[in-house]
Parts: sequence; structure tokens; C-alpha cells
Amino acid sequence: MTYCVAMRLSGGVVFASDSRTNAGVDHISTFRKLHVLHQDSERTLVLQSAGNLATTQSIINLLRLRAKDDERANLLNTTSMFDAASLIGETVREVIHRDSSAQQSGSSTDFSCNILLGGQIIGEPPRLFHIYPEGNFIEATEDTPYFQIGESKYGKPIIDRVLTYDTPLEQAMCCALISIDSTLRSNLSVGLPLDVMIYRRDSFASDEQYRITEKNPYFATIRKAWSEGLLNTFLQMPPLNLAEE
Repeated sequence: MTYCVAMRLSGGVVFASDSRTNAGVDHISTFRKLHVLHQDSERTLVLQSAGNLATTQSIINLLRLRAKDDERANLLNTTSMFDAASLIGETVREVIHRDSSAQQSGSSTDFSCNILLGGQIIGEPPRLFHIYPEGNFIEATEDTPYFQIGESKYGKPIIDRVLTYDTPLEQAMCCALISIDSTLRSNLSVGLPLDVMIYRRDSFASDEQYRITEKNPYFATIRKAWSEGLLNTFLQMPPLNLAEE
């Protein structure tokens, strides 16, 4: 399992992903799930992946390989984020069809995956898409400015209570990290280290990428502050009184 969240806001886009994969309790590994394709002054594209690891690795590798071929449409020459999402969707369908067609009779392997694509291409504002295993996709809006993939249920309540389209990027990243911490505490299939990135509107930069481990002082501070704050708020709740007036 995994957990990835991306937030498309007025100031840019925030990305956060865990790095744990598991195929049973005795086979747990760490793999990066946040991938960046960048061209100076022209585009910054960020992909986050959840699902079958072999499928997502094949998709990312194909997209990177094809980005070197100027003779065909690829992520480095598409003219819009919509076209980039369409291209990724086609690649998702291609890989899943290829691998599932070769599946042995009687096997129940799930080759599906979900991908988040966010960032900006020159000539349009930052955009964010959720691409499904079928290759179709939806786009984030001002009313729904974030997407989650993977083990999303534990981290969703904090985002719904805090995040708006106008939330500053730094506060949004704090919200994303608390969301992941809530998931870490409730599901062992999500784990550190975390890969995070802040993309600032019209910067076409990719330098604000960070890997967060247990030793990261900021992450440790907000984990403790959030836990203690919740407990203190709970202890200040009015005493139970369910009797009718």
C-alpha cells in the first residue's frame, strides 16, 4: 500500500508521498513514488504513483525513455497539461494491457495503478490530474483542490478541515505532512521516508524537493504538536450530558 497527496492551490502545487511497498508482512521495501520531469523556463511535471509496483515502474520508465524521442509526442513536448495527462493515460492502458494479457491462467494478480500528475507548462496555470487505471482522468478545481491515492481515508479528515484553494503553500505542506502522519499511525503499510516537493506558480523550478526521515526535526516537531494538541482539545471537551432538557 502507499499514500500520496497533491494539492493544487493559488500559489502552486504541493506534493507528498510515502515510500513503502509491501507484498506481505515479510516483504517490505522502500521505493520512490514521486518523480519529476523538468525543463528550465518551460515546464515542471511531477508524477506520483500508487498501485502495482511493476506497473508503475514500467509506466515511469516508458515515459522517461519516450521523452528522449522528439519524433513522437512525449511529456517534454506536449503543449498542455491536459495533453500530458492524456499521454500518461494511454501509457497506463498500454502497460496494464500488456502485462495482464501475459498473465497465466488462474492468476489473480492486480496490475492496476493510479497516478497523480501536477505541475505547469508555459502558457497555462498550474494544473493537477488524477489518472485512473483505465487511462481516463479528472482535474482538480478550486472547489476540490487536492487528490489522494493509495491509503487515503486516515489522512483525509485533516485536509478537509484545513485546506482551501487560497491556503499558502507552506501551510499546505504542513497539512500534507500531518495527513501522512495520521496515516502512518493507523496503517503499517504506509511508511517513511517521505518524498515531498513544493512547486511555486510560474517558477518552472524543481529545487524544492526534500526527503523526510524519522530524524527530520520539523517533521518530529509537528507530529508531536499535532498529537498533543488533539489530546489537549479532547480533554477540554464539555462533560458528558446526554439527558434531554
